[in-house]
Formats: sequence, C-alpha cells, structure tokens
Amino acid sequence: MPSMPTLFVLSLLTAIALCVHAVRTGRETYWLWIILMFQPLGGLVYFLTQVVPGLTGGTTARRIGRVARETLDPHREYREAKVAHDETPTVRNQSRLGAAAARLGRPAEAEALYRAAAQGVHADDPVLLLGLANALLDLRRPAEALAVLERLGNDEAYGRTPAAALALGRAYEELGRIPEADTALQWASQHLPGFEGLARYAAFMARNGRREEAREAVADMDQRLHKLKPQFRKEGRAWRDLAAQALGG
Repeated sequence: MPSMPTLFVLSLLTAIALCVHAVRTGRETYWLWIILMFQPLGGLVYFLTQVVPGLTGGTTARRIGRVARETLDPHREYREAKVAHDETPTVRNQSRLGAAAARLGRPAEAEALYRAAAQGVHADDPVLLLGLANALLDLRRPAEALAVLERLGNDEAYGRTPAAALALGRAYEELGRIPEADTALQWASQHLPGFEGLARYAAFMARNGRREEAREAVADMDQRLHKLKPQFRKEGRAWRDLAAQALGG
C-alpha cells in the first residue's frame, strides 16, 4: 500500500497535469482554483467534465459531466442560465433557464419562462410544450397540462416520446382517467432511460390498488441500483425512494 507521502506526491503531480491541460486548452481560470483548492475532488470533477467528454465525445460522458457538476455545485447551471437569459432573453435562453428552474424545484418560474418562449413561430415547439406541461403538472394543474400535451401529441415526430407519455400519464392520473394513465405510464416505464419512468409507474400502481406489483417494481429498482455507475446512483435512488414512499416505506 502506498505511503502517505507517496499519495501526496501522486495527487500533486496529477493536479499539476490537470492544470497544464486547463491552460493549454484555454479553460476558464477558475478551473485552476477548483483543481488546486479542492484536491482530489476538484481534479476529479475537472477530469470528468472537461477531459472525458473530449476523449469520448459520447452522450454518456456528457451525462457524467453534468452529474459531476451538479454534485459539486447544484445551482451553477441555474446561475449561468440566468446570466445568459438576462443578457440575451432569446427563446433558447428562456428554455435553458426554464429547465434549470424546474430541476431546482421552481415550477412557477419554469412555467413563466416556457410560456413566454412558446410564442409566435415557437408556439408548437415540442421541447417548450413538454417543459411547460411538466411545470403545470408540478403545480398540480393537470387539466392545463393535458391541453398542452394534446397540442404536443399532434406532432408525429416529437409528440409521442417516452418523456411525453410520462407527462401524459401523470396528467391522466390526476384527472382520474386511470386506464389511460396506466397505458401511458407503463409504456413510458419501458422506454424512458433512467429510473423516473419506472418509479412513477410503481408509485402509480401503489396508489391504485396494485401494491404487490409496485413492491416488485421497487425490488427490481433496488437490483438495478447495485449495477448502476456510482455517479448516477444518487439520482436513481431518489426516484426509487419516490416509489417506496407511495408504498408507505
């Protein structure tokens, strides 16, 4: 096992190498402070968010980077999105800020931003409509959300996605249209990546007299959590806990 002095030297050399990478690739200077002041976590976050995406270029790497950034500073994306929006309130920046607000549990702000963006030529933009519908659902206004989703559903290319089906299922359940909610949520749980679809369908079953099926779904999520990469486990567990709470445990 390496001695403490050896580990310190290795950590220092790694930090120096990452600082060199940051300077040579033109990264913002604050990365130097993060790497040096928060060893080894700062170096790990820099590596995951700045180095790995450049090596792989894949969606998984970008998602790892997002999770790492949110773990270190969960409000950073909101702050940056707000600065961009305040400087240039374009539709793109409104949408970005709306998404950031929604992730922080600010549905009223998200609704206002998505509603302002979904005007004129962007009135039928599927991303904006889905964001607006989800904000309305979080505000417990399912009838309004359903009206938005029905507009979204007219778009063959974008309206019938797993994320849209999930929102549709939530709206149907809130409105008491249980068979339709079951169909939409089950399909979303089978096609939506991650744990949200599985968790929301399990919670739906628990609330609607199918507790044994819900328990089986939670047990399946527990097994999947053990196989999940560590950087995604916290998010997955949060959704698993949502389903377990519907079972009363």
